Amino acid sequence: MRALVVDHTSPGHLSLTDVPAPRPAAHEALVRVEAVSLNFGEVHGATRPETPNGTVLGWDAAGVVVQAAADGSGPAEGERVVTLGETGWAELRAVPAARLGTAPKDADPGALSTVPVAGLSALHVLRRMGPLLGRRVMITGASGGVGRYAVQLAARAGAHVVAISRNPAQADGLRTLGAHEVHPEPAAVRETVSAVLDNVGGQYLVDAFATVSAGGVLFSVGRSSEADVVLSPDALTGTEGRHDRSIRTFFLFGDPAADFSSDLTWLAAEIAASRLDPGISWRGPWTRHDEAVEALLDRRLHGKAVLDLA
Repeated sequence: MRALVVDHTSPGHLSLTDVPAPRPAAHEALVRVEAVSLNFGEVHGATRPETPNGTVLGWDAAGVVVQAAADGSGPAEGERVVTLGETGWAELRAVPAARLGTAPKDADPGALSTVPVAGLSALHVLRRMGPLLGRRVMITGASGGVGRYAVQLAARAGAHVVAISRNPAQADGLRTLGAHEVHPEPAAVRETVSAVLDNVGGQYLVDAFATVSAGGVLFSVGRSSEADVVLSPDALTGTEGRHDRSIRTFFLFGDPAADFSSDLTWLAAEIAASRLDPGISWRGPWTRHDEAVEALLDRRLHGKAVLDLA
């Protein structure tokens, strides 16, 4: 089968080549991949010298089951699925039932492929915030993959969504997705918020934490700025109504036993019914992967990049 593998001699550090087909374990289904979406983290990881040549990466993929799991778990042969794994940039992937979600047969596989990391991260962090109805929730990096899903899901849960995006051209689109306020940076927000989903890190995290009210929480989800977080002693005081606040980390793969199947299925149904916008900002055949990778690494994409295998 063909796959996108790490190739440090290539401009985008990826190349299409032949690799052995996976041999699924008894609890894994074999999926023929139709589309994949790219995340900045994995694309950036491919450029690192310590990532060996020949490595197959890729968390997000959608396709069709061509061989059901031998132990009877998971979807049947012929089912359209959205999948979460670590080797998605290939024509075939073996996936356990816990990381497979079923989707309507007429669903767009490209749209489905945007769901796993971005959709699940947004959904699981918002759940950790507790009931959102009537609460002010800040989302930094709101025009990115996780951010766009978080804006939509938080608004549907009844939150007053405070979106942060450095690109003013994204403001109207974020309001259409459900944002009530759009600001260029957290420091521009004057009213406090109950919770923050931070995708940026660095000074954004520091300034966002300064807006959190007593008893509130900031979830550090992404670090797209790649900058250090430096909190002054004053930022950690409990005076002036800022006591009992917390910063929590989040890692989607932190629980190896987590079963994402029902959440993936629900998110896929919402995408198929057009109740969630996947936010695809670049799409093309996987032979043009260098273009997508370059746009992601140059931070020119707001939303998701999708590669079609067919």
